Amino acid sequence: MENIVLVIHVLAACGVIGLVLLQHGKGADMGASFGSGASGSLFGVSGSSNFMSRATAGFVFVFFITSLTLAYLSSHKASSGSVVKAMSTQAVDAAKSAPAAATETTSTEAVPK
Repeated sequence: MENIVLVIHVLAACGVIGLVLLQHGKGADMGASFGSGASGSLFGVSGSSNFMSRATAGFVFVFFITSLTLAYLSSHKASSGSVVKAMSTQAVDAAKSAPAAATETTSTEAVPK
């Protein structure tokens, strides 16, 4: 489940990036008024802003929903715990095993004959 949501999340992110890069800025119309001629592109003068802005809004909505879903799924995993909790558990385990290892080495040292 998490992998499917992650794939959709990455595709939505790529879609947002692509659509934002394809859109023209607010200053692009000023250049067209001075004879640039690039204002009538693939979708026409006003068609691109409607289609591209709606598609961008759709991809942003999907990206937002998948972000929240991934956050929820990662916080409710049964197998994962807190990083701080895991580090403190390792520190306690290391502290408990250190004195036991020290007593084992002293008892197995060579006894003078």
